[in-house]
Amino acid sequence: MKANYRKHEREGSLRLILILIGIAVNVLLSLICYKFKLPLYLDTAGTIVVSVLAGYFPGVVTGVSTNLACYLFNEYSIYFGFISALIAIFTALFSKKRSLREPVNIVIYVLVISFISGVISAFNQWGIEGGPQNEAINDASVMFSQASGISLFRSFVITNTVYNFIDKTLTTGLALLTLFFIPLKIRTAIRNSGWVQKPLTDEELKSFKKRNSDTLFPIGRRMSLIFLVLSLGLVLVMGSISLQIYYDRVREERTDYARRAAIFAADVIDPDRISDYLANGRAAEGYDETERILYRIRDMVKDVQFLYVLKVEEGGCNFIFDLEGYDGEEPYAPGEFVPFEEEFTPYLDDLYAGREIEPVVTNGVWNWLLTVYYPVLDENGICVCYVGADVSLNYVTEYLQSFILKVMLVMAGFFMLIVTYGIYTSNIYMAYPINAIASCVDGFTKGEETQEELDRDVKTIQSLDIHTNDEVEQLYRAICRMTSGIAEQMRETRYYAESNQKMQNGLIITMADMVENRDSDTGAHVQKTSAYVRIILNGLRRRGYYPEKLSDKYINDVVMSAPLHDVGKINIPDSILNKPGKLTDEEYEIMKTHTTAGKKILENAIATVKGENYLKEARNMAAYHHERWDGKGYPEGLHGEVIPLSARVMSVADVFDALASPRVYKPAFPLEKALSIIEEGKGTQFDPKCVEVFMESLPEVKKVLKQYQEE
Repeated sequence: MKANYRKHEREGSLRLILILIGIAVNVLLSLICYKFKLPLYLDTAGTIVVSVLAGYFPGVVTGVSTNLACYLFNEYSIYFGFISALIAIFTALFSKKRSLREPVNIVIYVLVISFISGVISAFNQWGIEGGPQNEAINDASVMFSQASGISLFRSFVITNTVYNFIDKTLTTGLALLTLFFIPLKIRTAIRNSGWVQKPLTDEELKSFKKRNSDTLFPIGRRMSLIFLVLSLGLVLVMGSISLQIYYDRVREERTDYARRAAIFAADVIDPDRISDYLANGRAAEGYDETERILYRIRDMVKDVQFLYVLKVEEGGCNFIFDLEGYDGEEPYAPGEFVPFEEEFTPYLDDLYAGREIEPVVTNGVWNWLLTVYYPVLDENGICVCYVGADVSLNYVTEYLQSFILKVMLVMAGFFMLIVTYGIYTSNIYMAYPINAIASCVDGFTKGEETQEELDRDVKTIQSLDIHTNDEVEQLYRAICRMTSGIAEQMRETRYYAESNQKMQNGLIITMADMVENRDSDTGAHVQKTSAYVRIILNGLRRRGYYPEKLSDKYINDVVMSAPLHDVGKINIPDSILNKPGKLTDEEYEIMKTHTTAGKKILENAIATVKGENYLKEARNMAAYHHERWDGKGYPEGLHGEVIPLSARVMSVADVFDALASPRVYKPAFPLEKALSIIEEGKGTQFDPKCVEVFMESLPEVKKVLKQYQEE
């Protein structure tokens, strides 16, 4: 076990080295293309190699890490990590189902990843920057748009996809060339390095899926769903928090700009002239000079769009100064009254009292604005008017849209990394080991296994070599100990069972010998009939007859107990049992009682040993082996399949041996004559199926007959 663990550690290090080499190759090729301003990227060659050799998760790690590293020289690369992740996942799945050595598969593969990369990256670039990042692609898109008459965006999508096809063709060729030169031994080691147990074949993985088809929530699917939900939740929460932090920072910054502008403006306004400005407007002395100063203040302070001075009245305000906006909006005339907007309602009491109020966000005629009011005080500290400064928040919305897109693109790459890691670890560390253990335990507990099969199953379980270093491994070790212990217990149990069976067989043979020694004409009768019974039973099973009955145990029970079929003859007087001539009717009736006597003897034995199966079949044969298929037999006149199967089989074996063997009252019939009589009794005296398989097995029958004739 320790040697295997060290081997897995070495292979795991090999996979890590492969990932690092893949990232380095990707970054180097991307850097070359970036420095020389080529319309190519070549940043997925390492990702393809890693995905083919090590699977989807190492491929995703390579792809996302590549884009993160390329951010050092290309600020846009971080937004395309999830495209690299998609290519890694597709590569791993595609290479697992189709060989990348076949030209047709290579073409299909390149077309798919070119489409994925070309179309999605075009949408990304358009959303982030409003157009292509690469000058060559931009020029080609413009030329194609002008020549074809389609929109620039559509032209860019098509052009970008074409360039990506060229890029992915070169990248795939480089990756396949690299794979060609990697030795098979190293490829196998890398492929197996991700396992924390004996690597599973594709057939075994398919069997697990079939096994779990009736399971509502297999552990692998459940853990994958948990990681998916958690990752998605993490992305949404982090994105929302980032947006809220950004918005709060921007609002605070813009509020500071507006307040500075308002304070500067309040310092240049003469409170004593407010009434004159309000009454006479531009005709008032100093009005134009003050307005020019206000314009300079507005232009000096960043992002201030509107700057104005107003006097608060009941229900609204009278404008004193209102500077023309950057977009050419018509300003309010001096003295013009304007009602307050609804957003100012909570602050009216403070405005009437001449106090400074909190910044107000409005979304009205002049777009989305953040407004700061700062009071202008006279020498007595009384507010004579307010300076209002507005900063536009419209561009914040536009920037937020771009920011959201960028955040989502960055988070998408990490989201796919987290999800694939969750799926990978839940499968490797939980689903696959547990399924492998369950599959082996199922085989171990299916029942009726030989000791060799049990020992083989124990070795199979031990060969799983699970080393997850957690509770799953503890469970595995416990199951290994349990199955090994059960196998040893079964070995001991079988030993005692075999000893017990030998003793039982000895008792059966002893009882049969007691009967045989009293019957001068039944030499080797019990041995031959037992052999014929086995031949008939095997023939019935070979033909598929009576499948519900003919198990290995049933056949063994019947063959083992066949010698007791005439045990009832122990009650028959010697004068009748060994009479050389024909029996009288009275003697024959006494002879027939050996069936009921045998039944009674064996039922007493069954009651003593708690009803062992082999004794039940011995009772059936002893009681009913003289019953006939047509119902004219004895002792009960049973017919057809009402007669126990073991008795129907013994009937054929018993009559054939009686015909083919010499008796004190007759010589042995020739084999052909004996077989003829058996054939004539088919469907009347005997079960037709038993006769059929008996006749089909004549070579075996003759072999038994010859063996005992020679003895």
